[in-house]
Amino acid sequence: MTDFSIDQLGVCQYLNPLHHLLNFSYRAEHERLLLQPEVHCQDSGFTLQTTETLELAGPRELLFFEASKTRAAIVTCGGLCPGLNAVIRGLVMQLWHVYGCRDILGIRYGYHGLGNQGSEPLVLNPDIVSGIKANGGTLLGSSRGTPPTDELVDNLQKRNIDMLFVIGGDGSMRGAEALWDEIRARSAAISIIGIPKTIDNDIPYVRRTFGFDTAVAEAVKAINVANIEAKGMPNGVGLVKLMGRHAGFITATACVASGNANFCLLPEVPFRLEGKSGLLAILEQRLATRHHAVIVVAEGAGQDLVQGIGQDASGNAKLGDIGSYLKTRITEHFSRLPMPFGLKYIEPSYLIRSAPPTAFDQLYCDQLARAAVHAAMAGKGGMLIGDWNGRLTHVPIRALRGQQRWVNPRGELWFSVRENTGQPQLMG
Repeated sequence: MTDFSIDQLGVCQYLNPLHHLLNFSYRAEHERLLLQPEVHCQDSGFTLQTTETLELAGPRELLFFEASKTRAAIVTCGGLCPGLNAVIRGLVMQLWHVYGCRDILGIRYGYHGLGNQGSEPLVLNPDIVSGIKANGGTLLGSSRGTPPTDELVDNLQKRNIDMLFVIGGDGSMRGAEALWDEIRARSAAISIIGIPKTIDNDIPYVRRTFGFDTAVAEAVKAINVANIEAKGMPNGVGLVKLMGRHAGFITATACVASGNANFCLLPEVPFRLEGKSGLLAILEQRLATRHHAVIVVAEGAGQDLVQGIGQDASGNAKLGDIGSYLKTRITEHFSRLPMPFGLKYIEPSYLIRSAPPTAFDQLYCDQLARAAVHAAMAGKGGMLIGDWNGRLTHVPIRALRGQQRWVNPRGELWFSVRENTGQPQLMG
């Protein structure tokens, strides 16, 4: 069984200032959420799938930090994602107005901003962040990679930072775990709280990461445009490449939401181009009967067909360009056939990453930010804010080790894709 206990910096002794604002119901430490709430019904009664539980997020009655004497810092890491500014704003507003923390720093350009060569941090307050909630990008800037962990912790201590909010994806969370391990080794009283950010929506124990709703909405626009382009020419093909390195959640969800995709290619479901049941043959049949088609491919799909070289600054393997490869192979195939043909290729990656968040994502970002501040003030650390079965939870970052989250080829989402596209379970 996975250990879902949450590390604590020490004894909480300060009364939460929330009691001055409203008659609030605090969250007790024993309140937890079942990891798998399904039950097996038998003649003798009900049997739970598992007894593993997650700690519920929310304000605690007693705090570890005295807010008026606390210095908080916020850092955004990795690639851009809709909602980063909304989370920054939510953190600052919660720290300042609810807890009375008046010392808030914005670390510039990811973990590099905590290194010895980092830029001077921004001093944050409600006036600075009040108008950024609906903006794309990040006020603080971001980057991939990180200086040595001991260097980062040295600078956290030199700057007298009591709590660090890390907004980032799986690589950023690995960096946060390394920070936490070093902090614990030094017996330092610094809280590390992760707020999971990845458009791919592939962080374990997090049903939905912020920015995903926006990404799907923007991806749907690209698919619909591809459909219009495909119908505007004889035997037209609209080819759309979307983000999704190892998990195809954006691609699958956008295909279902749009309803205009005819082929959905994911990293989780292998496919072949050649042969009677390969993509080219099925596409040829589609054009012969319907005279247009829309293909949507995740960037991590079909990597057995293309070659990626090296790694990026976060240690991720660089992917081969499956979109350009498909464009070339499909065009070559149909150029040899006695039929008119046209293909339009759309790759909206940066348009999606930099898009302003939807109202739904703005609301979700605010909820995540408030839960993160509650956890940090209570002296919790080495954890991230999760989203599980409709509730916000505390997830120890160590629980992510060796775990992956991807589209289940036998699950409901992929079944919905196949219902909408009409494509076979396997191609090739």
